[in-house]
Amino acid sequence: MVTTTDIDYLRRCVGLAREALEAGDAPFGSILVDANGNILQEDRNRTVTDADVTLHPELTLALWAQKHLSPAQRATSTVYTSGEHCPMCAAVHANVGLGRIVYASSTAQFEQWRMELGGRPGPVAPLAINQVAPGLAVDGPAPGLDEEVHELHRLKHARSSSKA
Repeated sequence: MVTTTDIDYLRRCVGLAREALEAGDAPFGSILVDANGNILQEDRNRTVTDADVTLHPELTLALWAQKHLSPAQRATSTVYTSGEHCPMCAAVHANVGLGRIVYASSTAQFEQWRMELGGRPGPVAPLAINQVAPGLAVDGPAPGLDEEVHELHRLKHARSSSKA
């Protein structure tokens, strides 16, 4: 269940997604929060600006956590994110031993939006986190914030279409 505290963190994720969009990347943003509610690290999508298709914020946070946090700290941390983890990020999240995931918008929503905007399926199956990592605690989407994320994806599509 997404709580009011979760919503505050998710708002920051949507802000990071907006920053990613303004920089030319797809609108995704994430933060890593410890058991005491402290934001340890945050990132936004950088797949275009850094020319690396693996630079999803969820992946970079998991890799940072693996290097800087103990297994116990990782297990009690939460990753908040504007969009549900893709299969790559879900697998790394689980393998690194991170805790709960809370997302503003789901993979199912993202795929629906992509199709509505005339897109085509991506190269990887659009699996939900628990289809990849069944043992992870996951909550989302967050009503209201999911529509803000939807709008960011509409803007990304409009900007991409105008450049074509």
